[in-house]
Amino acid sequence: MLSAGAAGLGTALPFHRSFADAGIKEHRLTARTATVNLTGDGHPDTAVWAYDGTVPGPELRVRQGEPVRITVSNQLGEDTTVHWHGIRLPNAMDGVPGLTQKPIRPGESFVYEFTPPDAGTFWYHPHADTLQQLGRGLGGALIVEEREPLAVDRDLLWFIEDWRLDDEGKIAPGFGNRMEAGMSGRVGNTVTINGRVPETLSVKPGERVRLRLVNGALARIVALRFDGHQPVVIAYDGQPCDPHPPEDGRVVLGPAMRADLIVEMSGKPGQSYRVIDDFYRDLAYKLVDLAYDRDTPAGDPSARGAPKLPANPLPEPDLAAAERHEVALQGGMMGGMGMMGGMMGRNGATWAMNGMAMIGDGQADMPPLLTLKRGQSCVLALRNETAWWHPMHLHGHSFRVVSRNGKANPRRECRDTVLVPPRERVEIAFVTDNPGDWMFHCHVTDHQETGMMTVIRIA
Repeated sequence: MLSAGAAGLGTALPFHRSFADAGIKEHRLTARTATVNLTGDGHPDTAVWAYDGTVPGPELRVRQGEPVRITVSNQLGEDTTVHWHGIRLPNAMDGVPGLTQKPIRPGESFVYEFTPPDAGTFWYHPHADTLQQLGRGLGGALIVEEREPLAVDRDLLWFIEDWRLDDEGKIAPGFGNRMEAGMSGRVGNTVTINGRVPETLSVKPGERVRLRLVNGALARIVALRFDGHQPVVIAYDGQPCDPHPPEDGRVVLGPAMRADLIVEMSGKPGQSYRVIDDFYRDLAYKLVDLAYDRDTPAGDPSARGAPKLPANPLPEPDLAAAERHEVALQGGMMGGMGMMGGMMGRNGATWAMNGMAMIGDGQADMPPLLTLKRGQSCVLALRNETAWWHPMHLHGHSFRVVSRNGKANPRRECRDTVLVPPRERVEIAFVTDNPGDWMFHCHVTDHQETGMMTVIRIA
């Protein structure tokens, strides 16, 4: 069933303008099988599913406030769609099969048209058979450029993916393992940056780098430490923030989350400095080395202040007047409801939200978790009753992270995906300015497909 907001572009946000009124930037993507090398020279190639034959897919760059048309063709052997993660777009363009559009059948195409209101780092991925399609390589970055470019020496993307490979370099089978689904999900054994196991990144002393981080993994959470450097966070999930150092010196990103950093290359010529991922206890590893040119004289990065991004046109929720709702995250191994308890045991799900479980691609005919009036401020209190981490993603909106465990957030932090630790409570607030039926789900893809997914209706 298509949602009420999917009838056409006439229900778009106020900033949407007719495509007949301006030139349209056009892109084409084809989902198909391909063979790539993920692990380096001398190691076997890997058969993947990919956009235009590359992993990750093409880095699409568009301009803030300018219309874009993206034609997606399906050459896979199964249905697919594309979700433009984090973009506040019309509901009909959101890419959820059975909810906002019909699936793209093999051999068919679908045209997505929208005008991105926000500049920032976003990404795209399937929302059909998501666990397997994303896990086999379908994903890519969508960069919405600011009207005035940020003053940096380089603008770099790190698209981080997590793969489970066997000894022959093949993607291991076993997608949808119920035991894994009830715990942390399908965490792999090989991590790539921009489609390759990284060794070094060549940098120059004194240069300023804008580093765009995208966690495109199915389940892996990363926590990056930059040895010998002091990165500054300037945006989360495409939304600018006051520049600040990462908490405890680590940039923590759950699946689907992004961060923009300014990294002043303050190391010594000829030296290398590690970037470490140490999120999982006793499983820390070196992600990559920052290798400094030996022959480049060092500059003085301390002479430049941290740049601040211009604000996006994100509506500000009125917390005093907001309607408030509690959302309990439930289930899983050692979960509050028990993995097979209650409603979940009856429909085969592993997870639930307020006792409701939507499985698969979200095509189940079940009522919305919440129905909200358009144009209102809303606070959702997310209460994690489980023993596992959940990056919770709301389609079609960005929200403020208001508080954690009753403690007010000391800074303005706007996201589209928030990481909720086990047994903790997070409050988020947003304005319901985008009509339609919108997915709200955990972005650990095993959790999403086995129950921790629902619909929020804005009418």
